[in-house]
Amino acid sequence: MTRPDHELPFFFGEGGELFGIYHQAARPSARAVLLCAPLGQDHMRCHRIYRQLACTLAGQGMPVLRFDYYGCGDSAGGSAEVDWLRCLDDIAAAARELRARSGAERVLAFGARLGASMALAAAAAAAGIDEVVAWDPVVDGAAFVATQDAMQEAMRQDTHRFVCPRQRAEAVGQWLGFPVSSTLRGQVEGWRAASRVAPSLLLDSMARPAAEWRQLFGEKTRIESLEPTTPWDDLARLEAAVISHPLVQAVASHWRERAYA
Repeated sequence: MTRPDHELPFFFGEGGELFGIYHQAARPSARAVLLCAPLGQDHMRCHRIYRQLACTLAGQGMPVLRFDYYGCGDSAGGSAEVDWLRCLDDIAAAARELRARSGAERVLAFGARLGASMALAAAAAAAGIDEVVAWDPVVDGAAFVATQDAMQEAMRQDTHRFVCPRQRAEAVGQWLGFPVSSTLRGQVEGWRAASRVAPSLLLDSMARPAAEWRQLFGEKTRIESLEPTTPWDDLARLEAAVISHPLVQAVASHWRERAYA
């Protein structure tokens, strides 16, 4: 497998407000891959593995676009402006951009955590996504919000990070260092995964029973467990990048096999 050196950073969207990096494949392909990032701290922790995955997929002949939602990364807007519905619109815009740049007939999407949830929601909303691979998708938004709140409260009192616990007023409206609006909070809290659009591959690194995934997504979804488990909600490892070579290998292998199915 060869790795193309060409990674093109650019701005796109109706007002040029979205930032993306296009990974050119060595040859034309009927399929292209859109990488849908998670939000907040998970976005930061997944940056390296998303780039590794993009380089791997481009190296095996599939052009890739990774991008930042409005209010995230290098796109326009601030963290407090991140909005679930706008993120779905951004995914649709990124899918159109990827299809136009690559000439691919089909756009496949990969996402981790909330990135997987939004990819599934966008696919259900006819955003131009033909297939989704999901890594530890959030399926119960209320449970996710409760976990984020609990971690935020623990972080506020963590004397390993701060000389003394911060006052609640200093940390209100945040999730682990990122401002979160009441609108986004409510949108995430109301999210429930459904079987309307199921991932073709679900990668589980949380050791969740396969029967629970089957109940959500049905029998057509291939489920693959990854080890070691990913410490998404471990406060002690919050600043550590999420690295998983098995994840990159599993995604690349899955789409390579489906190309010949």
